[in-house]
Amino acid sequence: MKASGIVVRVLSDDLNGSHHQRFIVKVSANKEVLVIHNIDIARRIPNLKAGDKVEFSGHYIWNNQGGMVHWTHIDPHGEHNNGWIKHHGKIYQ
Repeated sequence: MKASGIVVRVLSDDLNGSHHQRFIVKVSANKEVLVIHNIDIARRIPNLKAGDKVEFSGHYIWNNQGGMVHWTHIDPHGEHNNGWIKHHGKIYQ
């Protein structure tokens, strides 16, 4: 999935197993997705806050809450397409 939207909420990091920066992005008038960005592999997005515009590419998984996007980084094993997040003109992968 490649999309863009506005961050509506920044959540606490998920520190169970691999560490992930988590935030919710409104991608259309009636759809929000949870973005789960692995910060053990990729750089953390600094100063991310509600209202910020982001663009991203990653693996989308549907759920009844809108879905989630992960693999927003380079896959060190080469098994998945490389993903990324763009925030304030900078790419994080």
